[in-house]
Amino acid sequence: MTTPQIKPASGAQYSRIHGVGGYRPSRVIPNAEVLNWIESTDEWIRSRSGIAERRWATAEETVAEMSVQAAGKAIAQAGIAPDQIGGVIVATVSHLKQTPAIATEIAQRLGCGTAPAFDISAACAGFGYGLGLADGMVRGGSAEYVLVIGVERLSDLTDTSDRSTAFIFGDGAGAAIVGPSPVPGIGKVIWGADGSQADVISQTQAWDTAFAKPDAVNGVGEETKWPALRMEGQTVFRWAVWEMAKVAQEALDAAGITADQLGAFIPHQANMRITDAMIKALKLPASVPVARDIAETGNTSAASIPLAMEAMLERGEAKSGDLALIIGFGAGLVYAAAVVTLP
Repeated sequence: MTTPQIKPASGAQYSRIHGVGGYRPSRVIPNAEVLNWIESTDEWIRSRSGIAERRWATAEETVAEMSVQAAGKAIAQAGIAPDQIGGVIVATVSHLKQTPAIATEIAQRLGCGTAPAFDISAACAGFGYGLGLADGMVRGGSAEYVLVIGVERLSDLTDTSDRSTAFIFGDGAGAAIVGPSPVPGIGKVIWGADGSQADVISQTQAWDTAFAKPDAVNGVGEETKWPALRMEGQTVFRWAVWEMAKVAQEALDAAGITADQLGAFIPHQANMRITDAMIKALKLPASVPVARDIAETGNTSAASIPLAMEAMLERGEAKSGDLALIIGFGAGLVYAAAVVTLP
């Protein structure tokens, strides 16, 4: 007796981004306010990072609420109905509940029916990871359209007394709809991780460690210190400048695209000096527009690339149909890069 064969799944031959949307919190934190927390200057912050201000969420601007707002814009631009979405992927490191995944609440609020919904934790490369997963889902036949969201409330994890990180992080959400395409719209995603450097960007302590300590509020011991993000800035800077330019070039090569054919370069908004170094390493022509959203938003981790993409399209710095090189990199150390067609 022959073993019966499983019927193979089949999907679209290619995929692309059909729509993008972002949400920026209402509260603006200029450098002048940061100077109330740490001993520094506006000039020092700008020269070190390129940041002039960042957005921090109010109590009402939750991870779910910001995601729903950003996703609604992406869905509208894609011209589809929420019930056509066959998967919801949320990249975040700042949803503070272990379970359930915030993606399930977002999917329900958007009206995505019983679409599978899950969170991924890939820090600043999270949107790129989500894009790679969505591309595979569309071409593999498990979904026609997939919603990818990058969202962070990093203000919840910022130690305002830490001079090395207090000025860096911001909040926000960015979303994209990935769906079928008659021509390739997402190049091979070049992604990976170097766990040997996992400690250079990390949470200061695990939740169980933090809350196992005596609490001064109850009259014993020292007050529990909320876990925050810490970073070895120089180590990260060197790694990003030298290693990520190679990854970006690999993504270009995999897509069969040269730097002068790009309509935009949209790196993770980590640091303006890192962006400038990557431009130089890639020999990017001056005619290629470069995302510099960090000046107004700070580092929003998984949200930074879709937020910057939306901003470039809205400002006319890039246009629909242009080819864009995107690359995200961060805690892990993780990375993901690809060439995509802008929606």
